[in-house]
Amino acid sequence: MSGVATGRKVPDFALPASGGGTWRLRDARGAVLVLYFYPRDNTPGCTLEGQDFNRLLPSFRRAGARVYGVSRDSLASHEKFCAKMGFGFQLLSDEDGKACALFDVIREKNMYGRKVLGIERSTFLIDGDGVLRHEWRKVKVEGHAALVLEAVKSL
Repeated sequence: MSGVATGRKVPDFALPASGGGTWRLRDARGAVLVLYFYPRDNTPGCTLEGQDFNRLLPSFRRAGARVYGVSRDSLASHEKFCAKMGFGFQLLSDEDGKACALFDVIREKNMYGRKVLGIERSTFLIDGDGVLRHEWRKVKVEGHAALVLEAVKSL
């Protein structure tokens, strides 16, 4: 069972952030947040998703939203990925999987014939009061960032 539900406040949590420091949900109150969970740094789909959010980042900012990517990769991996791709937003490292558990994004996947647990591509829109307003699960990368932007604008 997920620790978050649409229409309810998201419990506070903290994660190490690329660029240094610790990101805390409570510190982001007052801003609209887009948290997108993705499987792995430097993979084709995750790279495209990050590029799409980065391309639309000025529009997200004009709409009053902050974008953050979350995966179980290490902070060092995130730093390299951000530098390589030139992302203008932070990536949050959830190596212990606590945020993934809170948002219930870990699923069994089939990887080259083996069953493994991994992040199901998912995005969450949180309003300035910390309330979850929208969630997208089993995300297909193409067009997703634009869809999220439209939802942000409708808040």
